[in-house]
Amino acid sequence: MSKRNKLQKFAEVLTFPNVYESFNPKAPQLHGLNGEPVERKGEWAVKHFNNQNPITLELACGRGEYTLDLARTYPERNFIGVDVKGARIWKGAKIALAENLNNAAFLRTRIEEIAFFFEPEEIAEIWITFPDPFLRKSKANRRLTSARFLGEYKKILKKDGIIQLKTDEPNLYEFTLEVLAEYPGAEILYQDDDIYSKPLPIPELETKTYYERIHLADGKTIKYVRFKLNEV
Repeated sequence: MSKRNKLQKFAEVLTFPNVYESFNPKAPQLHGLNGEPVERKGEWAVKHFNNQNPITLELACGRGEYTLDLARTYPERNFIGVDVKGARIWKGAKIALAENLNNAAFLRTRIEEIAFFFEPEEIAEIWITFPDPFLRKSKANRRLTSARFLGEYKKILKKDGIIQLKTDEPNLYEFTLEVLAEYPGAEILYQDDDIYSKPLPIPELETKTYYERIHLADGKTIKYVRFKLNEV
């Protein structure tokens, strides 16, 4: 994608009523329509979605395939796709507007800052869909299932909140299982290192992201882990 095209998308996404951004990682502040500062922490359901329905986050959402598909399938729930790449969010947000998916929104921020924008127990569920695996050991703490990130998720999840990882990367899958084995209160509810080799345990796994289709075409298997972070 050309730099000019990216800049056009960054400018256009500011005009989308379903997109929020935090521009400065050193001073997190939520901005909404036309870049105006807004406050949504603890009030996403009421102030953005105009309801009291449970909220699901899709982290590392990319083009937002999961956010969009879940929003279509479950109109009684709210969904927020989170990614740091504005040009990717532009795609999903534009589709949501075109389809009048009022239960889908997008947040552009670094995921390590997620607790700045949500209150404790504001989130019912988290999906982590094909995140960067950061394969170098020196970057292990940047993996979205590292203990560092689990601590941030626990701050905003309901007590019975579920976290789900879908990935093609065997190293990230094994890393996640190792982290969960040591993390206080972590409870694995389901795990599978090749979900499409058998009937899917939940219908939500039928959704395939842009990158997932590429991985499947390359002969890779898709791994999945569903877990909770219980109080200890």
